[in-house]
Amino acid sequence: MARFLSRICVSLTLLLHSSIQATTSISHVYVVYLGANRLNDVVLASSHHIHLLSKVFTSKEDAEQSMLYSYNYGFSGFSAKLNSTQAASLAKLNQVITVFKSKSLKLHTTRSWDFLGLTVDSAGHTPPPQLAYGSNIVVGIFDTGIWPESESFREPPQTKPIPSSWNGKCVVGEDFDPSIHCNRKLIGARYYLRGFEETYGPIDRTRDPEYRSPRDFLGHGTHTASTAVGSVVRNVSGFSGLGRGNARGGAPLARLAVYKTCWGKDFEGVCTEADILAAFDDAIHDGVHVISASFGSSPPLTPFFESSADIGAFHAAERGISVIFSAGNDGPDPGVVQNVAPWAVSVAASTVDRSFPTRIVIDGSFTLTGQSLIFQEITATLALAATYFNGGVCKWENWLKKLATEKIVLCFSTLGPVQFIEEAQAAAIRANASALIFAASPTKQLAEGVDMIPTVRVDFLHGTMIRNYLADSPTVPMVKIEPSRTVIGESTAPSVAYFSSRGPSSLSPDILKPDITAPGIGILAAWPPKTPPTLLPWDHRSIEWNFQSGTSMSCPHVAGVMALLKSAHPVWSPAAIRSAIMTTAYTRDTSYDLILSGGSMKSTDPFDIGAGHINPLKAMDPGLVYNTRTEDYVLFMCNIGYTDQQIKSMLLHTESFTTCLPSHSYRTNADFNYPSITIPSLRFTRTIKRTVSNVGPNKNTVYFVDIIRPVGVEVAIWPRILVFSKYQQEHSYYVTFRPTKISSGRYVFGEIIWTDGFHRVRSPLVVFLSNGGCFASN
Repeated sequence: MARFLSRICVSLTLLLHSSIQATTSISHVYVVYLGANRLNDVVLASSHHIHLLSKVFTSKEDAEQSMLYSYNYGFSGFSAKLNSTQAASLAKLNQVITVFKSKSLKLHTTRSWDFLGLTVDSAGHTPPPQLAYGSNIVVGIFDTGIWPESESFREPPQTKPIPSSWNGKCVVGEDFDPSIHCNRKLIGARYYLRGFEETYGPIDRTRDPEYRSPRDFLGHGTHTASTAVGSVVRNVSGFSGLGRGNARGGAPLARLAVYKTCWGKDFEGVCTEADILAAFDDAIHDGVHVISASFGSSPPLTPFFESSADIGAFHAAERGISVIFSAGNDGPDPGVVQNVAPWAVSVAASTVDRSFPTRIVIDGSFTLTGQSLIFQEITATLALAATYFNGGVCKWENWLKKLATEKIVLCFSTLGPVQFIEEAQAAAIRANASALIFAASPTKQLAEGVDMIPTVRVDFLHGTMIRNYLADSPTVPMVKIEPSRTVIGESTAPSVAYFSSRGPSSLSPDILKPDITAPGIGILAAWPPKTPPTLLPWDHRSIEWNFQSGTSMSCPHVAGVMALLKSAHPVWSPAAIRSAIMTTAYTRDTSYDLILSGGSMKSTDPFDIGAGHINPLKAMDPGLVYNTRTEDYVLFMCNIGYTDQQIKSMLLHTESFTTCLPSHSYRTNADFNYPSITIPSLRFTRTIKRTVSNVGPNKNTVYFVDIIRPVGVEVAIWPRILVFSKYQQEHSYYVTFRPTKISSGRYVFGEIIWTDGFHRVRSPLVVFLSNGGCFASN
């Protein structure tokens, strides 16, 4: 028996050893991050990277063959194919800050600019002077590429020569000729494919009809670029003529540089971190001023300097480049917000005051109204989903093999449940239905885009009325769905989209994320005519303008506004521009009530909308700004556990570096000079500091403070008056928080508003009361 057990142990040991060998021999793409690049020589930097990589290979040639990218402009590092043993060996080197596996990130997928106050209509409206800004600004779009023939990317008549500071270029690729497709509007176009193909293999053109070039197939990049900086194109509309009006970006005179980092895989956009970091490296060198990136990864979130997006954004911000990310589409649950680095902006999505009401007429007399994008009348008989789908659950796999030809099928999202409307649409197509009536929560009744089958969205009340009418009718009812109408100004807006990811940040709960919200529902922008509007293989429709929804669409709205601000205030830092946007944001809708939170029937709080809804015209003149300096970032990195040596390696300029104190390790970053204030755990009295700079038109001005106190928290501010006598003068103030009730764990919200009678500088307060018996006395 003992001998038998001994044999088993030997066999298991050999099996385990061979398993470990197999595991360590499997190669993956890794990113090796070395910090700031202080070698002003690309050749020297690349040689240094090869030298480091050679330490884990048997020869220099093997190291060179393994390397994908050498990052040597905006920061120092490289990506290479390594096994786990090689990666671990590199991580032990003193000059290496982090080594991490290159992950795959996903894309976050007209009227909006008028709704934001940047109107260019000719019907009695004078364009605001702010739209004249931007010709000296370059906006970089990290996405799926560009459809250069779109009118959105033509040169406006008044286009000036390309700024002399521009170092970028347009590269040749499949069906992309820089001499034809680039101009004084589209001044840069690059693509990055090594990381994607090392991870997923060569692009399969039979499955994913991609272009090995900056040209866009998926349409996502064309849409976001058009939203941010598209030229003014008059009298356009989406599929079927809905939403007609002027299409343009927020900064229509700004220049566009495209960095194709995301590729089609099974008709979804996938972006690898190795490619993303290469794009950041090039964009910093090229001379962009603003970067818009609508991608991310759902929680759990990786540490800041083990994320390519956060590393790239940090070094971009150091060089004065504003970086904007989408917050993600994982809402409405709390704590799922993405892209939470304090040196970048995270954007939530909201609605605009445009709707597409669609009348449903049953038996010629019973009338209801839903939302849709239907361009022609549909008449057919009404049918319940249970006739065609097992249990009435509208999903592909539940089809009972009965055809619903010339039927309009009523489906409920709660049966199953059907999490996504696309599931019900696919099921209706399989049953050969003529149209779909989809009943869901009233917080989700949004015409989000062109449907794969004509679909009218109704709330549960109307869906139930239709179902009961059908049950009580002695005959099969006839249903007529009338063409949708475009209606502006009659619906209350904005409200936060139900899918928009909410805070608090799961990585740094002491920094409020998202920062801001912007339009992200039913956004009409440019689209590749060779790409079907639904991205489905059987959809053969061709359009040049498409409706899309997601935080992917809200992100470029903020990028366009930031381009205007950077042009109007060229000396402002990315932190000052972010502050201007946040402190001038509003929190009430067009009916003057608090903005509603989609996915619920409650009013929003800062975890839904950050500081509020973006207000471009107010942001031009914020009065005061919260600037963030190198020492703030140093303290932040000290507090999250990085060493002195690592932090000095990360910083481009180390003059402001101060040694981390032992007490800094893993402390709260509530003192970080951010435009919002978050106390992640208030047990006893706590005081934090903020510093503001005067950027208003009057150098001599006095600001008074007003406080909306969170429930159960006493808030005291000193001093209560700030007196400024010159432009850019700074003053600090202190905020003391004291709990006045016992709570074992609850978020409460308030505001601080500084005003000089003209400007209103507002900061949200977020406090997590956690005194639970530790009550603070006077």
